[in-house]
Amino acid sequence: MEDRVRLAIANGVGHVRLNRPDKMNALDPAMFEALIAAGTQLGARDDVRVVVLCGEGRAFCAGVDLDRILATTRGDPLLPSIDLTQRSHGMANYAQHLVWLWRELPVPVIAAVHGVAFGGGFQLALGADLRYLAPETKLGVIEAKWGLVPDMAGTQLMRRLAREDVVRELTYTGRVFSAHEALAYGFATGLADDPLATALKVADEIASRSPDAVRAAKRLLNLAARSDEATGLAAETAEQAALLGTPNHIEAVRSNIENRTPRWS
Repeated sequence: MEDRVRLAIANGVGHVRLNRPDKMNALDPAMFEALIAAGTQLGARDDVRVVVLCGEGRAFCAGVDLDRILATTRGDPLLPSIDLTQRSHGMANYAQHLVWLWRELPVPVIAAVHGVAFGGGFQLALGADLRYLAPETKLGVIEAKWGLVPDMAGTQLMRRLAREDVVRELTYTGRVFSAHEALAYGFATGLADDPLATALKVADEIASRSPDAVRAAKRLLNLAARSDEATGLAAETAEQAALLGTPNHIEAVRSNIENRTPRWS
């Protein structure tokens, strides 16, 4: 995994770095496999409270490797030995799972984006809960450039962040847009000269909160995106009832009253 992704965990923060800087962290089969492995490992750990996702070198992620796109023109599959017509990961196929797994991770995910985030790289950033962008970042739903469509969960994630006409214009044209436009459209949480430092600061703040409450909040917010109001309201009640009186709820109250750092169980 180190050849494509670097993973470190400290103080409740999982730090995932795409590690193919010579190719602007383009997504080749090995990168797909490494990112999925990293996300799967983080999702199974109880000591991880938040995840930061970033790219080494001069870009976050330039999208699917050009060699793989060229291979499809010769009749080869986009990913060798992978049948993308199969729902291999619940409702998602293998490529969609690369992005959707971060949305479904039980803890918040923060993307620190710089350089470029094109195609699959843009969709990967959309899988995060929060996105901080360097002001000079360039982004694009560039699949139209290659005669293709966004197929890594992008259509489902974009529609919840930006107006429908904006999503359509960007998807139909493949136009590259700026970080400032991304903020105006709703694709960026904020702009930062050092997006990684900002992401890590926010991650530390999240990690300082009750891990039980943060995980419950992500479950509720994920559910809200795909359920009716009655289901969401009932889920709020159930999650709150499950938190009240627990050791971490009591510790949250006591640490605030005593003005000290909480000690989570």
